[in-house]
Amino acid sequence: MFKINENYLKLPGSYLFSTIAKKVNEYSQAHPEKKIIRLGIGDVTQPLAPAIIESLHTAVDEMGSAESFRGYAPDLGYEFLRNAIADNDYKARGCDIAADEIFVSDGAKCDSGNIQEIFAADNRIAVCDPVYPVYVDTNVMAGRTGTYDGKLETWSDVIYMPCLAENDFAPELPKETPDIIYLCFPNNPTGSTITRAQLQEWVDYANRVGAVIIYDAAYEAYISEADVPHTIYECEGARACAIELRSFSKNAGFTGVRLGAAVVPKDLKCGDVTLHSLWARRHGTKYNGAPYIVQRAGEAVYSQAGKAQLKEQIAYYMNNAKYILNGLKEAGYTVSGGVNAPYIWLKAPEGMTSWEFFDYLLENAGVVGTPGSGFGPSGETYFRLTAFGSYENTVAAVDRIKAL
Repeated sequence: MFKINENYLKLPGSYLFSTIAKKVNEYSQAHPEKKIIRLGIGDVTQPLAPAIIESLHTAVDEMGSAESFRGYAPDLGYEFLRNAIADNDYKARGCDIAADEIFVSDGAKCDSGNIQEIFAADNRIAVCDPVYPVYVDTNVMAGRTGTYDGKLETWSDVIYMPCLAENDFAPELPKETPDIIYLCFPNNPTGSTITRAQLQEWVDYANRVGAVIIYDAAYEAYISEADVPHTIYECEGARACAIELRSFSKNAGFTGVRLGAAVVPKDLKCGDVTLHSLWARRHGTKYNGAPYIVQRAGEAVYSQAGKAQLKEQIAYYMNNAKYILNGLKEAGYTVSGGVNAPYIWLKAPEGMTSWEFFDYLLENAGVVGTPGSGFGPSGETYFRLTAFGSYENTVAAVDRIKAL
């Protein structure tokens, strides 16, 4: 008889955002008269920029002609997009990343889940706590995390790096030595950042202990402060220890279009084996590439018009973040984030767990956020709100919370 991967049975409950959706749907069915404002999931609401729409239309027309029709994409992605990423995201910042070190994908979430496949099952992972759930859950599925302690909500073989108010929600170097380190800055969920000097410490540490850093840069477009790095490759030595994940979801509104990229430098090796060659084999074997029309849309992100239009769109969301941040402070909440990231991290009222606060806001204000405990044990008693709603809904949500 066939057997299943029993590691899946170790996962507690359902995926965080699936649980939230179920609770909200149940409440909506019971209270159809209530208007719910959703500031939970980090999904964008503004339409695609005109330059991107124009590029999509042009690419669709090309697919309707035999002369310009495209079939399977090249394994790494089309050269026009990889060159645009290399030139604008890396070379323009003085970073030595070549186009053939960039692998185009359908999003950073998929890459962050799939990248662990090229590592041995007995590698120890280190994660920020709280953290984006995909990093841990996909390693659970691979059998890399040990046993689950339901009381502590921790895995025996995972090294947790607490991100607390006391350390400005930035992790300290772990006391145990990891093999794989997951870092995400600007951070999801806390919205925190680290300076270039702080990130250099992580790069130096990884090179010293022989670890690899999986660096999630999905929110780099929201950085506003000068000393916050946009890419880990701004740090000396990062080519030898870091894989970077890029996303078009939050900087260009591609959550429903799907496009991302993973950067695997050829200097990154395990003995004589390059991780670039392993990821290239995995990529070519299991993935047929993002659609041509989507990659052309991604190219438009780097056009002069695209850059200008997306700058306005990001400013729109960050204006929402400012409104949430200031409004919650006025209401007496302890709040952080919202400066270099579209997430606001707030402390739940005294005596409430994060899920109790979730229920409280849903039932009394009709506002949906994300319980901090869903991101890890150190997220308990905290709560995440996103700035990705419309400005009108953002204002209404904050006003409802302030009225409680």
